Amino acid sequence: MRITVLLLLVFCINFCEAQQAKNVDFLTCKAELMILPVKKEVRGKVNYSFKVKEDTDSIFIDAKNMVFDNVYFKKRRASFKVTNQKLWLFKKFKKNKEYTVSFNYQAHPKKAMYFIDWENQDHPEANPQVWTQGQGKDNSNWIPSFDDMNEKVEFDLSVTFDNAYVVITNGKLLNKEIINDDTVKWNYDMEQPMSSYLLAIAVGKYVKKEEMSKSGVPLEMYYYPKDSLKLEPTYRYSKQMVDFLEEEIGVPYPWQNYKQVPVKDFLYAGMENTSVTIFSDAFVVDSTAFVDKNYVNVNAHELSHQWFGNLVTETHGTHHWLQEGFATYYALLAEKEVFGDDYYYHKLYKTSQQIIKAQKTDTIPLMNPKASSLTFYQKGAWALHSLREQVGDSIFKMSVQQYLAAHQFKNVDTNDFISIVEKLGKQDLTEFVNTWLLSNKLPIITMFESLKKNNVIDEVIKLDEGYHSKLISESHEYIKAAFIRNFKIDTLDRTKIIRLHNLFKIGEPKVRQLLADKFNRIPKSLQAEYETLLYDKSYKTIETALLSLWVNFQEDRKQYLDKTEKIIGFNDKNIRTLWLALALNTKGFEKTKYMVFYDELVGYTNPVFHFEVRKNAFEYLNELQLVNSTVLQNLQQATKHHNWRFRSYCKKMFNHLKN
Repeated sequence: MRITVLLLLVFCINFCEAQQAKNVDFLTCKAELMILPVKKEVRGKVNYSFKVKEDTDSIFIDAKNMVFDNVYFKKRRASFKVTNQKLWLFKKFKKNKEYTVSFNYQAHPKKAMYFIDWENQDHPEANPQVWTQGQGKDNSNWIPSFDDMNEKVEFDLSVTFDNAYVVITNGKLLNKEIINDDTVKWNYDMEQPMSSYLLAIAVGKYVKKEEMSKSGVPLEMYYYPKDSLKLEPTYRYSKQMVDFLEEEIGVPYPWQNYKQVPVKDFLYAGMENTSVTIFSDAFVVDSTAFVDKNYVNVNAHELSHQWFGNLVTETHGTHHWLQEGFATYYALLAEKEVFGDDYYYHKLYKTSQQIIKAQKTDTIPLMNPKASSLTFYQKGAWALHSLREQVGDSIFKMSVQQYLAAHQFKNVDTNDFISIVEKLGKQDLTEFVNTWLLSNKLPIITMFESLKKNNVIDEVIKLDEGYHSKLISESHEYIKAAFIRNFKIDTLDRTKIIRLHNLFKIGEPKVRQLLADKFNRIPKSLQAEYETLLYDKSYKTIETALLSLWVNFQEDRKQYLDKTEKIIGFNDKNIRTLWLALALNTKGFEKTKYMVFYDELVGYTNPVFHFEVRKNAFEYLNELQLVNSTVLQNLQQATKHHNWRFRSYCKKMFNHLKN
């Protein structure tokens, strides 16, 4: 009998979950949060309002591993049940009636909210932060909310925190309340509903630059106080891209403001939380790093999501391309506005090569929730590029505008978009849907016909297909790059050496970077030319050149190390960590400083450093067989890191060293 009752209860709960979206519409949430970073704890007082669409006797709010008390419907104690996944509320809820529920909760989130450097906050390299990343169903680890993206709520968050820190979250900052000498409450307001996965909080020591878009949208660009000289290259073109996308999309930016916040050890490149993009501080760059690792594409992609994903949100993973394909495509259009048509077509060409190559093993079509990221992002963008060419600019832009206007602050599926394009364009798009969205094959001929409309890319394709042409100094950068990419150096005769001498005179950094990568063995006759790469405005080129020269010319190792000793490189210290590894492995170099160099490299494995710095240090120390107990201890700690790629890398290395 007991088993039967339990089975019935499980069935009832599962049935109720499926029915909730049909029965209840949550409207608003007012949440007052207190974050205790050292304890990795969140405490909150939450008030939800909701409207009942059909009579029901139970509703739920997703809440993972939380403790609740003071649960009330207005002033009446509520009947409730807490599982490790949900807060269940029981009452005879009546159709067309509005209710409010309030409660207090406490959580120690294992994911979605991350507490950075609080255990090492006295270390000079520490940068204590709290930030969230809840894409999918994870935000219910730190705030009772909704894993179902079809449930859209207008959230107003207030966050109480140490007054030495800045708190950023969704919406507009109304005011800051002084609680006491040490604590401030930040009160934010939103005006429109959104899916819960787009909730976000970032806390840290920040300064901000404020601008205004052409249409009057307040833009806030946050940075660390030490990074004032990196502000311009990091956020380069930001305002221009906001202005462009508003005009191109034809729908005003839909939120009260737009904020961008870099954080340490982020899980991805960036995340498009409503009105507040959080991105990896690896993209906080100086003008040299901008050449290889700039924020422009990520910036444009996350900005585009404010319309495609945030304003209109997929109903189901089957339609995920409506978010990622659109954001990728519109980011590419924004880059086209900044860098020009040739850049746009060159990037399409590069992504076409990626998806054509992947097609051999990646056989899941675009409209499938299990499709790869490459498919959702790049094939999705290609589908929109192709559709625009098919229906024309005017019909395409009108369709996007009507699609967003008709479904703003709602959820959408593919037919919602396609039907509008068909109606305005007066054409049947069945073939387009079958070719691009439902098939796992690519229309390669159509793709290349489109690419060859651009004269520069037509020439690049010819070079990549084996057509030989004479390279001239006035050739486009992409043509020079294709020429070098296809230039054979397995056998070097006098003619090729002369040609290589001339190629080293090319000025474009990306083209010279290809030259740096070209050689395993550098001919003595090209040593002087190759050495000029050490002075390029590219940290990637310098890193490659330093290693290649060090390997090829042992007698000159000291001078190469002397020339590059002061260069740090990207935020991952790519050049500095390489330099230390080479210095430790160069016989007779700075003998008295050997332990200083070693201690510095070992120091970079400390948890207080960015995980990319740590990864470089672990890798070099392992290759040099210089792993000591401190490194091993730091490596073991890293096997529990929140960034899964770094964690996996460290687990593999740790297990290898143990065995």
